[in-house]
Order: sequence, then C-alpha cells, then structure tokens
Amino acid sequence: MLYLVATPIGNLGDISLRALETLREVDLVISEDTRKTGMLLHHFEIKKPLISFREDNETRALPKVMEHLLAGENAAIVTDAGSPSISDPGFILVREALANNIEITAIPGPTALITALTLSGLPVHSFTFRGFTPRKSGQRQHFFEIDKESPHTLIFYESPHRLLAFLKDALEVYGDRSVAVCNDLTKKFETIDRGHISDMIRKFSSEEPRGEYCIVINPAGSKVEFDRIFTEESDRNDE
Repeated sequence: MLYLVATPIGNLGDISLRALETLREVDLVISEDTRKTGMLLHHFEIKKPLISFREDNETRALPKVMEHLLAGENAAIVTDAGSPSISDPGFILVREALANNIEITAIPGPTALITALTLSGLPVHSFTFRGFTPRKSGQRQHFFEIDKESPHTLIFYESPHRLLAFLKDALEVYGDRSVAVCNDLTKKFETIDRGHISDMIRKFSSEEPRGEYCIVINPAGSKVEFDRIFTEESDRNDE
C-alpha cells in the first residue's frame, strides 16, 4: 500500500498521531528531501529506509519505488512540508500506483493554502488554488489573466526573491484588490499582512521578504475590503 502522509508546514506539534503511527509501521519512506525527512523521523525516534523522490529525479526514481510497492511492501511518501502532490512531488507516483492496482490512502494534515485562506479575512466559501506562478513577468501576467474575472478567492505560493515582482504583476492585472500575504505559517513568528496590493508593494519595497509566502487575493466583484494595512504577528512558544 502507498500512504500519502501530510507533514507539518512549520510547527512539529501539528503532526498527527495517525501520521506517526503510519511512519512507524511502513517498510520505507519516499522523501522529497531525505535530509529534512531524516530530521523529522529522528525527532520522533523513527528509523526507516529513505528513498529520494524530488522534482528533478521523480522519473528516474519511479521504477525503484514501484519495485518496492509491487513486491508487496508498504511505503509512505512525504514532502518537505504539507500534503504530497500539492505543489510538491507525488502525482506521477499516485498515477503509476493506480495503473498497477496498488491501494492508496491519504493521512491528512496541515496544508499551507487552507491555513492561509482561513486566516486571510477574505471570502472562504469558494476558492481557486493556483500554486507557484511562472518566473518571467510576461508569463506570470498571462497566468494571472486566466482568473481576472473569477468569482473565486485566489491562492498562490511564491518564493521570497520573487514576491515583489509577483505583487507588481498582480496589481497590473487585477487592480488594487484586497490581499493577505502570509509568511511562516504555524511557525514562531507567523505573520499575516492584510491590506491592498499597493500596500504590500510599498511594504516589501522597503522590507526584504524572507521565507516562503502564501498570497490570498480577493475575487472579482467581492466587496470585502481592508480599511488599512494590518499586520498580525504571532510569537509562539510552542514551535
């Protein structure tokens, strides 16, 4: 059997009892980053063989993984953080396992996009997750145009060194909509910046972005507005 095991997105206390039980019982763990997974397993005193399965070696690693599954072994796939396959490796393994009649189940857990959405203060009843955007400005603007008139709240992931460019292109395509820029979710210094896109451009023009970001943008036609830029910072003692 193949288990899709969600792991914490920042705070180790968010791992589920079921996830730990599964990781202890499987024969091997398929990992996006064996170093990070090794640290996670060590923290919970779990020892398992690890197979690297990351974006740049998925195709090469697939036959080796399938060999174990076809031999009747149980395996868990984990990524650096969150749920496998969500902007992370896992999809092609799931497809191959299904094609070979291998049973699959998921062990749910933390996911950055849902955490950001619920904290954003923007409409939550209907949303579109768009993941990471293209690297080049022209391609990114075209990517944004697809959802310009969408009535659904939009959720994106972005790296720190492209955040400012992301915001400038978003302003060009969407106009000055309300937005929540979420950083270090579930970690000690979790920060949610709420305001308009132009507010965020000013903020991050003078403040260097750090860490991974999840950006939630108000849908077309929504009347939800933030009157001012509002930053919510957490200083947790339970990281």
